[in-house]
Amino acid sequence: MNSQKARRGLLLLPALLALAGCNTVLLNPAGDIAKQQGQLIVVSTLLMLLIIVPVIVLTLIFAWRYRKSNTAAKYEPNWDHSTRLELIIWGAPLLIIIVLGLITWISTHILDPYRPLERISANQKIAEGTKPLEVQVVALDWKWLFIYPEQGIASVNELVTPVDVPIHFKITASTVMNAFFIPSLAGQIYAMPSMQTELHAVMNKPGVYDGLSSNYSGAGYSYMNFKYHAVSQEEFNGFVQKTKSSAADKLDRTGYLALEKPSEREPVHYYGAVEPKLFSAVVNRCVEPGTVCMDKMMAADADRVRAVVSGEVPKHEGAGEAESHTGHPGNEKPAEHHSH
Repeated sequence: MNSQKARRGLLLLPALLALAGCNTVLLNPAGDIAKQQGQLIVVSTLLMLLIIVPVIVLTLIFAWRYRKSNTAAKYEPNWDHSTRLELIIWGAPLLIIIVLGLITWISTHILDPYRPLERISANQKIAEGTKPLEVQVVALDWKWLFIYPEQGIASVNELVTPVDVPIHFKITASTVMNAFFIPSLAGQIYAMPSMQTELHAVMNKPGVYDGLSSNYSGAGYSYMNFKYHAVSQEEFNGFVQKTKSSAADKLDRTGYLALEKPSEREPVHYYGAVEPKLFSAVVNRCVEPGTVCMDKMMAADADRVRAVVSGEVPKHEGAGEAESHTGHPGNEKPAEHHSH
């Protein structure tokens, strides 16, 4: 008997070892925002199990109690209603849904990715006047570009930030939609062309973490990964100085247009200088010479509409100018949208 149990235990050992090696990063992250999101997953699951587990248990009990061979069970073929059972069946799930909805509503506002952080961790508030580190993220085909505008440097397929420092990510894409995701830091945020999304987050533990695109974007999607290095403030300062001194390349508009071309398995490399307002040009689709930035185009069109409505410009004249501005011959062409 004991030998049979031992053999069964040996058969289960590989499965147990496999489960022990699972990387539950979503439930054991290193960043405060990701921790709060992980806690929300656990709390929501437990609340739902308050209904699911009793239903499963009662199903087994009823099936056993009212089995055909149990003649002691009371048989009532004409029974059709019980107020007590109705209250339990409908009341308990309703209470769970109310509590779950309340928690979700509160967490949705607290964990809004556009909302600036109020704390570094559960026990540490952000000091008044603390300025977050700004990182501009561009999802390219099929690689990631990280621009540090205040430091004047950039990197491809590698992100470095200091620990316990709030980070303000500004995110966009070059051609097609992607999703910026560092599981240990925070939830995924979509990167979309001609748009800017944002994420506020903080990393609490030094280390090297995985980053990826969690939205399919074409042939090279499988290789669209990067490493995220969370380091001390001194190490980050050293990284900035080393990049400025050793990286000879400057990321200007010409360099960006070359980098924007599709490539797979792009190696990590750095830029020691970055052209000012390059990220804004990427968002507004006007990196190429001779293209009109979308924000300027929309502002000009809005001014014409207001002028027409106020009567300052004849309607036919305002309409003609608006049409000519949107790309008719003889005018600057708007940025072209590319897709795969």
